[in-house]
Amino acid sequence: MSEPQSAPEQLAAGKSQGGAGATYKVVLFEFENFQGSKAEFSAECKDVLEKGLQKVGSVIVESGPWVGYDRHGFTGEQFILEKGQYPRWDTWTNSQNSYSLLSLRPLKVDSADHKLHLFENPGFTGRKMEIIDDDVPSLWGHGFQDRVASVKALNGTWVGYMYPGYRGRQFIFELGDFKHWNDWEAPVPQIQSVRRVRDMQWHKRGCFSPLPSSTPSPVSAFTNLAECCLSPQRSAINVSVANKGYLTWNCLLSIMLL
Repeated sequence: MSEPQSAPEQLAAGKSQGGAGATYKVVLFEFENFQGSKAEFSAECKDVLEKGLQKVGSVIVESGPWVGYDRHGFTGEQFILEKGQYPRWDTWTNSQNSYSLLSLRPLKVDSADHKLHLFENPGFTGRKMEIIDDDVPSLWGHGFQDRVASVKALNGTWVGYMYPGYRGRQFIFELGDFKHWNDWEAPVPQIQSVRRVRDMQWHKRGCFSPLPSSTPSPVSAFTNLAECCLSPQRSAINVSVANKGYLTWNCLLSIMLL
């Protein structure tokens, strides 16, 4: 009889295979700058130390994306690992809460379209923000707050961050409903920026390029919004309040607070 799986293991097993024809390969190195013993993976691993590594100091993702965890069995803090090289721990996270990477699995990316609903309260209630085919470096900048207590990932795969500018602890949202922040293993209901996870099947750039660590000035933030409006690919960000309808930004520069 097979050994029963825990809830995180069941989640990983159900979401690790990727889309049709997807291939995955990641190489973990024991020391920084790709030195020391190494181990290659093409499927999920709930304990990388069983592969002969004492620790993980650097990572090369040859095809992906992947999600890593700071604990065994796909639990704990999450790290998004897209195609590219990570010579030391602070290149795959800037939360500075954890230096470990002890388990990992392929991250399912099965759609070129992206749609996400964020809710203020558990159970999909309260203020609501809808994001379609766009990255949002600041929820506050679009009239929403930092409290996010439930999420619906309707299309695509997303990663949320505790702080603006894609900084802080990361939370992965694959297709499905997340009724409470415990469902994405968050310590508090706080998300301040979100972005899409994309790969080279649909996007030539593939890997995401993070923003500079410095806080953008109001002028640069306005310029980024204007650039979004002129983009050939139209995006939409909608914010609603219960019983008050929608506030909609389809690349409009006039904003009204409810």
